[in-house]
Amino acid sequence: MRFKLPAAFLQTLLDLVFPPRCVYCGRMGSYLCDDCWNLASPVGPEICIRCGNPLTRRGICHHCRQNPPDPIRGIRGVFFYNGPIAQGIRSLKYHGVQALAPVLAQPLITYVQEHPIPIDGIVPVPLHRKKLAQRGFNQSLLLARNVATALDIPLRDDLIWRSRATAPQAQLGRKERLSNVAGAFSPQEGAALQGETILLIDDVATTGSTLRSCAQALRQLGAGDIWALTVARAHSHTVLDTTSTNISAAEAFLLWDAHRRAQDPDPTPSLI
Repeated sequence: MRFKLPAAFLQTLLDLVFPPRCVYCGRMGSYLCDDCWNLASPVGPEICIRCGNPLTRRGICHHCRQNPPDPIRGIRGVFFYNGPIAQGIRSLKYHGVQALAPVLAQPLITYVQEHPIPIDGIVPVPLHRKKLAQRGFNQSLLLARNVATALDIPLRDDLIWRSRATAPQAQLGRKERLSNVAGAFSPQEGAALQGETILLIDDVATTGSTLRSCAQALRQLGAGDIWALTVARAHSHTVLDTTSTNISAAEAFLLWDAHRRAQDPDPTPSLI
């Protein structure tokens, strides 16, 4: 009879033989040390309550007034994508340091605990089968599994799949990102939902295009409210068109911000 050792026990043995090092500063003891965690930059509450991009004051950005990320109610990132957080995500994603998954999942767990909403299922952003074969794992699934286990919420990785391979999003602009992932996700055959509240989990969000495409596939299945939460938020710069005026970009921003502040606040509650 063969006995299979628990993964946690095997990881403990590996840590004894090969002690973990901080992926950012190299210090022995953990994959992200306390000093480097303290260098992480939280996004904070001054954001667009739809897409999660930072604003000077909590509200709705001009992109979401024109083209909200429907059917997602709100996208949130815990940290900005820089410093130790960016290095941690890269080490997990591209260098196979899977032991970072529970480390990076902890801020997601804490965030949901501090901003509780009734979640019926946690869905990781799927990888295309070719990318999964190359990488050997889906980092979003690892993160989602840790969150689901800690919060005792069903992990639903059986609902949608990545039906079309896409070009890497990193080098694309906002419009190209949207078109690149449009229709890239499809409902799993035989899957169905009946108005359940879903939390999408991914490592990084920039424009939210990938999350939005996932949410559209979930809505086809009958999902109710859909939220999205990521470890990091990459900066998505707002570009204002000032070509038809004689004002500077700084003045255009002040005018836009004054107009935004004058709008009625969104009545939709923002729970995460």
